[in-house]
Amino acid sequence: MISGAELVVKALVNEKVEVCFAYPGGQAIDLFDALYQREEFRVVLPRHEPGLIHAADGYARSTGKVGVCMVTSGPGATNLITGIATAGYDSSPLVCITGQVSTHLIGKDAFQEVDMVGISRSIAKYAVTVKKREELGTILKKAFVIAQSGKPGVVVVDIPKNVQQELGSEEYPETVTIRGGQKIQEIPTSEIKSVVGLLNNAKKPVLLVGGGVHRGKAHKELMNFVEKSEIPVVTTIMGKGALPSDHPSYIGNVGIHGSYAANQAIINSDVLFALGTRLNDRVTGNPANFCRSTKLIHLDIDPAIIDKNVDASIRMVGNIKTGLPKITGSLNVKDHNCWLQEVKKMDGSVPVHMKEKGLTPEIIIKKINQHFTNAIVVTDVGQNQLWTTQFLEVTKDRQLLTSGGLGTMGFGFPASIGAKLGNPGMDVLTITGDGGFQMNLQELATTMLEKIPIIVCIFNNGCLGNVRQWQEMFYDKRYSYTILKEETSQYVPDFVALAHSYGAEGHRITRIEEIDEAFKQAKAVKEKTVVLEFMLETEQKVLPIVAPGQSLKEMIIYE
Repeated sequence: MISGAELVVKALVNEKVEVCFAYPGGQAIDLFDALYQREEFRVVLPRHEPGLIHAADGYARSTGKVGVCMVTSGPGATNLITGIATAGYDSSPLVCITGQVSTHLIGKDAFQEVDMVGISRSIAKYAVTVKKREELGTILKKAFVIAQSGKPGVVVVDIPKNVQQELGSEEYPETVTIRGGQKIQEIPTSEIKSVVGLLNNAKKPVLLVGGGVHRGKAHKELMNFVEKSEIPVVTTIMGKGALPSDHPSYIGNVGIHGSYAANQAIINSDVLFALGTRLNDRVTGNPANFCRSTKLIHLDIDPAIIDKNVDASIRMVGNIKTGLPKITGSLNVKDHNCWLQEVKKMDGSVPVHMKEKGLTPEIIIKKINQHFTNAIVVTDVGQNQLWTTQFLEVTKDRQLLTSGGLGTMGFGFPASIGAKLGNPGMDVLTITGDGGFQMNLQELATTMLEKIPIIVCIFNNGCLGNVRQWQEMFYDKRYSYTILKEETSQYVPDFVALAHSYGAEGHRITRIEEIDEAFKQAKAVKEKTVVLEFMLETEQKVLPIVAPGQSLKEMIIYE
């Protein structure tokens, strides 16, 4: 006989969990007592629950394994909500274990009681409160299965204090049955034939790749399709890197900040094959005007995605990893080189390039390409994120992690912690803004005490840059509450001094000539976080851009 809390620990061991990000509290104290002096996996104590869940998310995204976090009830649990939504939007597999008041107190407004299941139900893949000790093992097993099966997502397991304390069976099931089954829907042969027919007869086909290729681990299958079809490939931000950036068929990102060539390729295509993407407004611009004369083939594992934003000519629900090879095997080898070169020529004539002189994000990121080959680059959200997706070369040896669907500021730095713990042999860099970094900078304590070496690149332009850019371009320069540094004042905080106060290294870069040495020194530091503050001009913009409500045809390329 063991306690419910001890069974939770046994479940984590059996599921081969490598790291658990956890923060204690009154209604989770029994869970933490069960963790005391256990050595089967690493327990990391971050400094705030929002950082904790982003760290678990970064671990999951970078490894493909389930990320695990554990917190107490009430504010501990509610502090996970943004992270649950962030991971859920981007199909990142997480199991979030939350403490809860004892079952006899539920519904009685007990201290630190919240209905975590009710709060998270709309953003989690599954959420459940364990009402009986004898159900605990089965529920935990289901949590890990559900989190990583089909379209990955977040599972919340809410465990009341008395269930944690109650003695019961130590059995943890090896398998469970999930209502609705775990079988992945097979794509009908008739649909395969229809898709192959469209692609074989297409004159200007384009392949649009989303984050579903990453989640489905279908990189090899995608490469085989591209090598045989020679179709131009464009990606969403979440799909970048599914095909290496240096592949001859790769054009660039699409959407409201996409490249001219990538957007023009879609606009001029006769068949668009979309893989693992929601086709949301960031990709399509005004969806009413998206590819109106183009035949759209949409393949996704989630049936709710198909036709949600853009009507498809052929709708395919299924697994990309198993479904795409069937299409590849039936394709005729057809020469699309003329079409590919036409698109490449557009890319050459209108490249994504910053015209400003001096220290620019383009120069900094291209230096990262030079100095860091075996690396994971994690962005925050805002201009720093968009510049990174424009200029970072993503290959099989360099990953890009970013918050796409929810666009969560404060994601980048803590997610880097999880990425580094999951990939200790790789360099991990955070690219963040001066605004986003301040949302979870307390995790500097975590990286220093846990000896987690991360290189933090702060793009400091003294403002909330993305919103400020919109204010300048579309709101008649009314800079309402986006300026973080007045012209005559000193920036608060001093990021270099702040880094030093945590025991981290800190350096400020103001000139191009300083970048190479800064990266060389940072790369050489072991067991310590390095903060590099790059001083940028406030007026630097992310271009191209599509104005709100406009179509991809109406993109603004240069000012």
